[in-house]
Amino acid sequence: MSSSQPISRKTVTVVGGGVAGMSAACALAEAGFRVRLIERRGYLGGRASSYLHPGVEEVIDNCQHVLFGCCTNLIGFYKRIGVLDRIHWTREMTMIEPGGRHSRLGPSCLPAPLHGLPRLLSAHAFTLADKLALANAFRILLRPVPADATESLGEWLKRNGQTRGAIERFWRLVIASALNADLDTIALPYAAKVIRELFMNSAEAGAMGMSTAPLSELYASAEIFLTDRGSEVFFNANVESAEWDEEISEWTLITRNGQVVSDFLVLALPFEATAKLLPCMPPAEGVDRLLSQIDHHEHWPICSVHLWFDREITDLPHAVLLDREIHWMYNKTRLQPGRNLQGSYLELVQSASRRFAALSREQAIAQALAELREFFPAVSSAKLEKAALIKEVRATFGVPPGVDASRPDCIAPWPNCFLAGDWTATGWPSTMESAARSGHLAAEALGIESEMPLSCLERDLKPKGLMRFVPNPGARH
Repeated sequence: MSSSQPISRKTVTVVGGGVAGMSAACALAEAGFRVRLIERRGYLGGRASSYLHPGVEEVIDNCQHVLFGCCTNLIGFYKRIGVLDRIHWTREMTMIEPGGRHSRLGPSCLPAPLHGLPRLLSAHAFTLADKLALANAFRILLRPVPADATESLGEWLKRNGQTRGAIERFWRLVIASALNADLDTIALPYAAKVIRELFMNSAEAGAMGMSTAPLSELYASAEIFLTDRGSEVFFNANVESAEWDEEISEWTLITRNGQVVSDFLVLALPFEATAKLLPCMPPAEGVDRLLSQIDHHEHWPICSVHLWFDREITDLPHAVLLDREIHWMYNKTRLQPGRNLQGSYLELVQSASRRFAALSREQAIAQALAELREFFPAVSSAKLEKAALIKEVRATFGVPPGVDASRPDCIAPWPNCFLAGDWTATGWPSTMESAARSGHLAAEALGIESEMPLSCLERDLKPKGLMRFVPNPGARH
């Protein structure tokens, strides 16, 4: 892995092959830098990846990941590596009650933010009181929420008269699930951002996208993109230590496979991996503050149950399941037709529940099956051929009130070194969009330092309809 030969262009080592690292690496490679992307595993994607599960002999995603039309930087990254055509888009959300009754949310021809109102008003899942409460909450959230607001979403819901049905079937299921945390541990500004982006700004912003291929297959295109531009990807390469040579302004990273030398360094790791690496980095002013910021972060788990049946269970590509422990159903048979399955492959996702994450494999699968029968009668007559449980115990970081003080910007404490990762200061919660933004922010900062200014950060979608006249703090147009 030694890379000590003279080179004619500036070099960058990116540590971490998740979405943050890939987006930074690909933007820099496109700009003319020679990039070395180091990943400790044998495939790209980080927490958004897939692998061959030995128990079922199937390639499965570690959890279903979705994007939305407002995720402009993730979409920009997908365009860059040429995989945007492998995303399935929908503007409808099907909500199913136990017993099977459906309600569908989605846009109408009315201008934003009224475009979703007709479907909401006709939804069987909500009572009239629920609908009035939700409409009132949306009206209030048209006003900008200060970024430093200290109120939690749970406190705000109580103060603004949200009904039990609105809380359980919308705020807890849709919003808390999207942010993967309990209502009382979510900062109001982040909840307001989700509402504005997904339900108010435009129908385009709220469109939901899902990969039609396993995630690591999707991200294999990033490796091709890099190698086609003279860059490299090193797999199964843990970073053991890093040294900075002040005289020649050069980084040397020691890995299990050898040394990597470069002009610049981007650390694109989750916060706990960053904390583990800090003792291996050179001493520098600001490291203690960075470690203190990391110490304030907390993980939340996401669990997914993968089920293979001998027959079709539903023709819906995805659905929201109400009033039960399992929250989301993704029909991989429909979403990933390249698998050419004869029966049915469903992925059930449970967010923000440490209780479910504590269940054994047998308990979790049994509960998921029992609940699935309440929504889809075909489960009772189908044969379960195989099943898998995936627990991503460090799926996301929490966004409690005050969390922004613990989100560092992209400038690291060391010279020629930059930070990326969804947990850094992007203005977004723990999402693939936050990760992609962080990678683009780090690339831009590196460009400035190297006197090669870059424009990587994608513009936010402009609000449409009546939302054009509503203040939208923090938007980048």
